[in-house]
Amino acid sequence: MNVLKHVSKVRVRYADTDQMKVVYHGRYFEYFEQARGDMLRGLGLPYAEIERQGVLIVVIEAFAKYKKSLTYDDLLEIETTVREAPVAKIRIEYRVFREGDPDPFVEGYTVHSFLNAATGRPTRAPAQLIQLIEEALNVPGQRRA
Repeated sequence: MNVLKHVSKVRVRYADTDQMKVVYHGRYFEYFEQARGDMLRGLGLPYAEIERQGVLIVVIEAFAKYKKSLTYDDLLEIETTVREAPVAKIRIEYRVFREGDPDPFVEGYTVHSFLNAATGRPTRAPAQLIQLIEEALNVPGQRRA
């Protein structure tokens, strides 16, 4: 089964850590958001363009499993995976690694719905997004950054 994968890099800022000097758990959802945006940009369809087409992508579910702690100045690699083309929803999976470490420190996913920006009502995913993801899913090794 082909998957769409993209890898983003993020350096942990001091502001990302909590009183225990580890990355605050809520920051991972921000890292997921950055990786998701990087993936869409890598496909050639950034969030801003989708919004110009009158479609909003909203989070309707989010999950993270914390396995090991990360700390200030760690360089993170966030692997973003899409396993199927969207229709009304899309599920995006994430694995967060410290650069050079083979085991993920955090794993999670987000599920998104598509809304018509003018009406706020659910709509199908933009045709261009569906096409780009289908193309990436059908070509082994594509879209790995």
